[in-house]
Amino acid sequence: MHVQEWLETVPAVAVYALVGLVIGLESLGIPLPGEIILVSSALLASQHGEIDPVVLGASATAGAIIGDSIGYAIGRKGGRPLLAWLGNKFPKHFSEGHIATAERSFEKWGMWAVFFGRFVALLRIFAGPLAGVLRMPYWKFAIANVLGGILWAGGTTAVIYYVGIVAESWLKRFSWLGLVAAVLVGVTSMLVLKRKAKKAGQNLEATVARVP
Repeated sequence: MHVQEWLETVPAVAVYALVGLVIGLESLGIPLPGEIILVSSALLASQHGEIDPVVLGASATAGAIIGDSIGYAIGRKGGRPLLAWLGNKFPKHFSEGHIATAERSFEKWGMWAVFFGRFVALLRIFAGPLAGVLRMPYWKFAIANVLGGILWAGGTTAVIYYVGIVAESWLKRFSWLGLVAAVLVGVTSMLVLKRKAKKAGQNLEATVARVP
């Protein structure tokens, strides 16, 4: 069943809860399609008055901020062994190459890696746990987490909702295009990161091989 069609069959309160939960789990470090669920729900809100876009945006923002905060706490407590465990459980997302790429982003951008990581599918999964593992000062993490969560979750909800209002009749027939666009953006960003991660992994292996 189409994601949006399925969302139409559940009560509004369930949509709010689902959006907050999926985005929260994704931000915590579990690979889930948070952006697709958010875009689908925002489109649905623009077409049906039962779903309040303000409550939807607040639910998404709360899920993003809380999920990242829990991820930070887990990463700070688990340290490097946690990344190794995640690599075994989710090798496609937490490979050594992906971790090396994310670490370089943190070293270069610091707290802004958490902020901008919201807008990149793969980094959105990494940001919280990795910030904890790297022992980023919590106040820096909190500022970037809150601002990034509000701008990404709240901003995405607002933009998609108002686009839906302006083009409601068009979106009723072609609402799936919004999802396709979101998927394409996510896939493109993941492919770019995957290529960089592969290169980083090769460099890491070469470095390890040179160590006596």
